Amino acid sequence: MNWLESFMASLDSLEVCLIALVVLFLIGMPIFMSLAIAAAVALSAGQPLPLSVIQNSLFDGLNLFPLLAIPCFVVAGTLMEHGNITYQIVDVVKQLVGRMYGGLGITTIMACTFFAAISGSGPGTVAAVGTLMIPSMVRNGYSRQYAAAAASSGGTIGILIPPSNPMIIYAILGNLSVTGMFTAGFVPGFIVCAVMVTTAWLVARRKGFQGDAAQPPFNLLVFLRSCRRGFFALATPFIILGSIYTGWATPVEASIVAILWSLLVGGVINRALHWKHIYHALQEGALVCGGVLLIVGASTLFGKILTYEEAPQRLSRMVLEISRNPQIVLLMIIGVLYMLGMFMETLSTIIILVPVLLPMLHALGIDPIHFGVILVITNEVALLTPPLGVNLFVSSRLAGISLEQNAVGVLPYLVALTSCILLFTFFPDIVTFLPKLLGYGYASN
Repeated sequence: MNWLESFMASLDSLEVCLIALVVLFLIGMPIFMSLAIAAAVALSAGQPLPLSVIQNSLFDGLNLFPLLAIPCFVVAGTLMEHGNITYQIVDVVKQLVGRMYGGLGITTIMACTFFAAISGSGPGTVAAVGTLMIPSMVRNGYSRQYAAAAASSGGTIGILIPPSNPMIIYAILGNLSVTGMFTAGFVPGFIVCAVMVTTAWLVARRKGFQGDAAQPPFNLLVFLRSCRRGFFALATPFIILGSIYTGWATPVEASIVAILWSLLVGGVINRALHWKHIYHALQEGALVCGGVLLIVGASTLFGKILTYEEAPQRLSRMVLEISRNPQIVLLMIIGVLYMLGMFMETLSTIIILVPVLLPMLHALGIDPIHFGVILVITNEVALLTPPLGVNLFVSSRLAGISLEQNAVGVLPYLVALTSCILLFTFFPDIVTFLPKLLGYGYASN
């Protein structure tokens, strides 16, 4: 064992910390425990810091007001799912595109885009819309593979269209405006939606999947009546996002508005909410809140160790020796994110990488809001790539097919998402012009 002891003695505390983190990941240790233990190992390996930094860092990570928005948006999304709000949104969208090739798949993606402006969660969007649309597609002759792929791919928009839980985490870690990040997600979100819809149409046309045979031809009068019946459901994202962008509410306060609005529409207007649904929504919010807080607290401690060890500066020197071209550096980061996304959950990836990457990006003059959108949309790919691919698991269960079949079905959508990532990488103004217009650009941070 002398060689092992000499090898360990030759490492500095940062290298020991990273080795410990990789080993803990490989043996299946939960993310938050891996981060906390790796940080403790670094402290014991020679970092001249008192052990009290552990509890202080954990508390600092939990004492973040914007984090309250995440469980509240989850609660609101669950209430809206049980309150028939999702059904009313789907009913309106289906009248517009339900009869064209792949009409039900397109309806699924558009409904996911609409619901994303409520829930802020990718898997939550898949569950809410897929529960309605996947059985409908199967009944109308669509393959289960196509139905599952459309639902899981449409659900990825849930983490890009504001409000977005990953964007909230990124803004907190990057000391950016949450509203600014939400603003940056609008244009890319609708571009991704358009590309996804086109992909669904092309795949359906190639495979001969017609629209809903039972759907009558479009009738403006019927459509307007449907909009009137679902008026309060359709108004939901405008109420939530409007309260943020008019300055009437912060994102956290808007998440409370979302809960109150969902209770009003689902419980009083639609009369579909019951006490068991409210209890279930609170459970979902508590589970998400607990998981996020544990990871954020541990990551704050881990990030402090990385800062003391000058990890961002060391990474910057390594990368800048390869290239100083911002676009080349972004492509390198995207490649790393594609690989990590297969094995790590979205929030964990963001929490671990952002404190290390942002100083380097600042040195290269890359707009942190631009990078934030690229980071989020790259993590959309992670939702569709096994073995982790959370959206794949949700839609596979709903469609009754294997994960492998679903992974093959989403390949065209992965190509479409990759094309969007490259578009936003090489043409950053698509992402940044709206935030800059509203005063949230790089110069203001």
